[in-house]
Amino acid sequence: MSAGVTIALDAMGGDFGPDVIVPAAVRAIGQHPDLSIILVGNEDILRHSLEHTQAPGSDRITIHHASQKVEMDELPQHAMRNKKDSSMRVAINLVKDGTAHACVSAGNTGALMATARFVLKMLPGIDRPAICTALPNLESHTWMLDLGANVDSAAENLLQFAVMGSVLSEAVDSNRNPSIGLLNIGEEDIKGNEQVKEAAQLLSNSNLNYTGYAEGDNIFKGGYDVIVCDGFVGNVSLKTAEGIAEMIAQFVRQEFSRNILTRLAALIAMPVLKAFRRRIDPRRYNGASLLGLKGIVIKSHGRADVLSFSNAIKVATIQVRESVPERISDRLHHYLDQGQIQ
Repeated sequence: MSAGVTIALDAMGGDFGPDVIVPAAVRAIGQHPDLSIILVGNEDILRHSLEHTQAPGSDRITIHHASQKVEMDELPQHAMRNKKDSSMRVAINLVKDGTAHACVSAGNTGALMATARFVLKMLPGIDRPAICTALPNLESHTWMLDLGANVDSAAENLLQFAVMGSVLSEAVDSNRNPSIGLLNIGEEDIKGNEQVKEAAQLLSNSNLNYTGYAEGDNIFKGGYDVIVCDGFVGNVSLKTAEGIAEMIAQFVRQEFSRNILTRLAALIAMPVLKAFRRRIDPRRYNGASLLGLKGIVIKSHGRADVLSFSNAIKVATIQVRESVPERISDRLHHYLDQGQIQ
């Protein structure tokens, strides 16, 4: 593998495919001088799209042909059995064989998770992968996992998620001792189901900086660097937050467009409104990590636009530079030696 960072993109995935992914690749190339990108998918379509996206640095973008595409509503098992030459599978294979350092896909989440797990395998000490991303809060951001890879996680899985989230925070944020909260329905020890209570005991006995139960409002108020939860709860929380952000933005637009006076007020408040929009813009936080794999795989939102998908490429680039899987593996070996993870 050449010097610098090489990212393989599932260029046919997502709702918009090459129309978004090719321009996002060009944008990312312009932002990262050491970055090279492999567009994986139908060569004719990708070459045509790339020719119509003129930008400096495109010589660092290459095309790797794949004859198939995983549909957004396709069953993971079907994709695994029948789409071995899909753009998603080939992009992950490029990570497996060392041609690329990481894979980014906006495609079918279930198929991506199943394929990545099958091809790349799990790190020793990790039973299940977890989806993790950064969510904005009043202070900076909170890393939250799992966001939907596992809908029924045991206490031991939650401890594993905490280890991975802690390492990710250390690597990306240069945070030497990330604080970890366990999402619960209250801060009191008596609250929560048996799964959460058992996980709290495991976390309390670990060497992690576990600071106790976190409630839902702590995700955005701050106070925790990492919040750990079951994938069912995490996905509901994430989708609820996305819906609230869209509702607030829509309400603001409606109120400022009611009449001539509110439109004038909107003009005066425009700098504040733009700053507010930027702070809550979900596109800035696009790019969820599939942690626990022997390789870096980043899941982009299926409806990502150019800015959003280029941010997912940025997330992959940072994790390559910071050697996130290797750092997680080192930490896991430490816990395995201590007997804290079986």
